[in-house]
Amino acid sequence: MLRVLDLFSGIGGFSLGLERTGGYKTIAFCEYEKFPRSILKKHWPDVPCFPDVRTLKGSDIDGPIDVICGGYPCQPFSTAGQRRGKEDDRHLWPEFSRLVDELRPTWIIGENVAGHISMGLDDVLSDLEGQGYAARTFVIPACALNAPHRRDRVWIIANANRSRRGEGHEKMARRPSKQRDGSDIQPEQTYTHAQSLGPQRGTEKPFPRVCDIQSKLVRSGEVLAIKRNACEPEILGICDGFPGRLDRVKALGNAVVPQIPQMIGNAILEAEKETA
Repeated sequence: MLRVLDLFSGIGGFSLGLERTGGYKTIAFCEYEKFPRSILKKHWPDVPCFPDVRTLKGSDIDGPIDVICGGYPCQPFSTAGQRRGKEDDRHLWPEFSRLVDELRPTWIIGENVAGHISMGLDDVLSDLEGQGYAARTFVIPACALNAPHRRDRVWIIANANRSRRGEGHEKMARRPSKQRDGSDIQPEQTYTHAQSLGPQRGTEKPFPRVCDIQSKLVRSGEVLAIKRNACEPEILGICDGFPGRLDRVKALGNAVVPQIPQMIGNAILEAEKETA
């Protein structure tokens, strides 16, 4: 069972998807907003939830962590905003990166808006590379997993270099898998991984396991086939008087589609089985 620290947790989309695989257990959440914290408490009553990533320390977490996941705030990079990048006070990737360095998980799963590709993603991948991780990026829309809306998002999957594994805790050490060539996503059917859309790291000597995730995610391209006629759901069409309407709409807007971390989680579990 892989132990998960879920950052920027929202209403728990990451943990819901990962735990559906049967191979993950969320050890702690970190969420700033009050309403999502109430949702997390309802569905994960025994899991601690820290209120602010800026004050959370690796030493606050009980035991080793195998996976750190989270959709760090998109406002600094979103084309819907001013795109102030590092100048935006909501730029919290450095806190995510700090916790990665303190806890040394074997796997990292990150998520952000597609606009991140043209602003900030290179810095994220550079930070991960400097910490001893190989990363691959994918743009996966929600409709690729049968959600009734497009919702393009960039997903970052990173795996620790064997030489750096175990620095946070010996139990995080894993043997690397054998090198295998990954299948390319068919661009006419799916969104491609971000190698053609934006920067990559670790491409000269990629670590086998994170490269292998690509083939597990896409296979022949059938898994990520896009419904080209997908439409936006009528999320705002909620009955008048629905309690907490605005909180719910905001929480839904910030949430990830659980099916995507579930798919990624299954791919990671396959990689883990091959190296057991």
